Amino acid sequence: MTTTTETFRRESPAPLAPRPLNIPAPIETMLGNGLQLVFVEDRRLPIVSFRLAFRSGDANDPPAIPGLSDMTSHLMTEGTEARSSRQIAEDIERIGATLAVGSGSDFTTVGASALSIYLEEILELMADVTLRPSFPQNEFDLARENTKQILIQQRAQPNFLASERLSQVLFGNHPYARISPTPESLDAMSRQKLVEFHKSVFSPANAVMIVVGDVDHNQIIERMELLFGQWKGVTSAKSEFSSPPMRTIRSAYLVDRPGSEQSNIVIANMGIIRTSPDYFPMLLLHTVLGANASSRLFMNLREEKGYTYGAYSSLDARRLAGTFRATAEVRTPVTGASLHEFFFELARIRSENVSAEELNNAKSYLSGVFPIRIETQDGLIDQLVSVKMFDLPRDYLHTYRDNVNAVTAEDILRVAEQYVTPDRAAIVIVGDASEIEQQVRPYSEVIEVYDTEGNRKAVGSKQ
Repeated sequence: MTTTTETFRRESPAPLAPRPLNIPAPIETMLGNGLQLVFVEDRRLPIVSFRLAFRSGDANDPPAIPGLSDMTSHLMTEGTEARSSRQIAEDIERIGATLAVGSGSDFTTVGASALSIYLEEILELMADVTLRPSFPQNEFDLARENTKQILIQQRAQPNFLASERLSQVLFGNHPYARISPTPESLDAMSRQKLVEFHKSVFSPANAVMIVVGDVDHNQIIERMELLFGQWKGVTSAKSEFSSPPMRTIRSAYLVDRPGSEQSNIVIANMGIIRTSPDYFPMLLLHTVLGANASSRLFMNLREEKGYTYGAYSSLDARRLAGTFRATAEVRTPVTGASLHEFFFELARIRSENVSAEELNNAKSYLSGVFPIRIETQDGLIDQLVSVKMFDLPRDYLHTYRDNVNAVTAEDILRVAEQYVTPDRAAIVIVGDASEIEQQVRPYSEVIEVYDTEGNRKAVGSKQ
């Protein structure tokens, strides 16, 4: 018999009081060449972090050369006019710093961090790899061959195959359809193309430098002017991209891996861009439906049915387009049964209000985890990069929790009806086509089958 003193074992603890954000007000200015500067002075630790972010990413690759941004970014730290690859690595190691260049769909970043006593040294290194990369021929040749081997390895990974097929289906001729280079695009690259691409993209008018940490912004501006003030660059023309195709029916795309013990399922439709006014209602919808281990998809497909180790949703909102996805890796024999449960949950989120408990739990989760995400310098600077690169409101971080808490159940139902469209979804499944095709047939108007190299094997209509 449970006593009153043990009731706590059956009750969830009450949420903690909201934690204050304690974000110092950013200080913004601009160099004469157009480079925007954003400073957040934080002297709690003797560390400083930098992000030089450019409004150009993988989507800006030339159509015939996907992967050019990634290759350019990778090789920027492999040699400059004054330093070899080894010298760059030794200089970074000597001061215990970090320095990396990375490219995503919408933007590219040069990131660095160090103890504040080495601020001048790491900033000079950062300027060197940004402004004066030499793209050594031997390093380029090695990187190209290594990338070709990586591509071979990726084709053995179901998650890559699913992402590749889904991106092509949803985005069509839009550059978001390309998620990796190809052997042909790698062969089309040359050192000269990297040099030309670097000049066209890495321009001060296309960039924002964000600095967080133990700094005096007045002193560091002088250093910035010395290192970056003479940088001119060119202003590249704004890219024009075709719109993703409109979907009118539900269709399935099977990537055949004979003998596979499991099916990697992705059900997706087009979603929202990052600046959409519906972003926060969609974020709450995603949290209720499939963001974590207490969400509906996880509780249904794992906890109740035992079909998978985990089932989730994904809200991918980028600058130009976005998707909403539901995913799971399930045992091959329950592929069809899993699709049934996915479509049940997608229909339910569209047809009835989420409960007050689900809504409050989702709000508590998002409001509680947000301060943790910006607690570190890296976490804060990543958020500031997103604010600048996606043109979010300047007060975005301070109003984040207010925007979360303002969402109603009616808001979630409205965006679910608009953006969650299972009747027009793309179903991508990587698995043994001979075992799963008949299981998938009741859920799709059309089924296309591909091999792992991306070649179409068969097309069938619903009987």
